[in-house]
Amino acid sequence: MTRFPKALMLIAALGVAACTSGNRFDSTAGGAGAGAGAGTGAAGGIVPGSANDPASPAYFNQTVGDRVLFAVDQSTLSPEAQATLNGQAQWLQRNSDYLAVIEGHADEQGTREYNLALGARRANAVMEYLVSQGISSDRLRYVSYGKERPVEVCSVESCYAKNRRAVTVISMGVSS
Repeated sequence: MTRFPKALMLIAALGVAACTSGNRFDSTAGGAGAGAGAGTGAAGGIVPGSANDPASPAYFNQTVGDRVLFAVDQSTLSPEAQATLNGQAQWLQRNSDYLAVIEGHADEQGTREYNLALGARRANAVMEYLVSQGISSDRLRYVSYGKERPVEVCSVESCYAKNRRAVTVISMGVSS
């Protein structure tokens, strides 16, 4: 019975000892945290799957951009949206092992049915644009969530604007 408290103390001491580098997350202190070397290997190379690996979904999401925004009650692609989608198309052309699901979203204004239809139009607009840029429709599909999956929840325009979007979700797979 006296071994259990001793074992517990030993585990606690090891846990505390593992956390002795107080500045490990400070990029300015030369730590291995989120500074310029984040995502790189010991030799400064690219870590597969990290945000600095041009063939990774993390790179797609953070560098290329996984979403485009729309105006109120619109499914027309803005010049900014087209620029993002051009980058997505280039990434998908270079990384042909990936499939994409385009999620259409709407803000909370309007009925559920209207927003599901609007989300579908937005997602379809993105899908058609990617196909026009040379991406096979076999690698793409879309789904509408309408107003059911907001990224911001509040009743002001700044929130609404973030929810009027289409998000391209990348997955590894074989097209059927």
